[in-house]
Amino acid sequence: MADTAATFLFADIAGFTALTEAHGDEAAIQLIVAFSEAVEAQLPPVAGEHVKTIGDAVMLRIPEPADAVTLGLWIAHDAMREHGSPAVRVGLHHGHAISRKGDYFGASVNLAARVSSAAAGGEVLVTGQTAALVPDLGGVIFESRGRKSLRNVSEPVDLFAVLRTGESGTGNLLIDPVCRMAVDPERAPGQLTYEGTVYFFCSLTCAGTFAQNPGRFAI
Repeated sequence: MADTAATFLFADIAGFTALTEAHGDEAAIQLIVAFSEAVEAQLPPVAGEHVKTIGDAVMLRIPEPADAVTLGLWIAHDAMREHGSPAVRVGLHHGHAISRKGDYFGASVNLAARVSSAAAGGEVLVTGQTAALVPDLGGVIFESRGRKSLRNVSEPVDLFAVLRTGESGTGNLLIDPVCRMAVDPERAPGQLTYEGTVYFFCSLTCAGTFAQNPGRFAI
């Protein structure tokens, strides 16, 4: 076993259970495979390591925090554009971990996973400690999300959202209320209005499901 320092990154498809229910198991599995392959294909330029895939989530180890932040933004905003733009959430933390048989263990890994769980779809969150390591990363700004209590983490943690310069949150993408996929309102196949709110859908199937029981899905 060896003690190693790096940035640990977790990324998963937000609302995956809802997506599976709306589109079926086969489509969900195909999406996971495409997601994992897209992330792995992007790793060599930043000398990263795909540690493992856990369900719909991937765990990465990136030696340099600047590379990890840049990759995190790409995963959240660009990786799945060709696959219907499911909402991907990303969390990062830089710290020490124990390496054993190709996996990594320790408080830093656990914290990175909790940060990912705190992110919304299309959002990249980092700890304040990680953001402080790359204060002048070109084209990137860090927006405070405050001090948050995370599950199984003893002390509250300062969290920051990572944004590309000129962007805020998920940009122009909205969330399909049925399957939780990100939707470009200008290209959405379906659109319905319920109680004065306009909802956009990734498919006519999701629009039909919403129409049958809008109270279940309306925000």
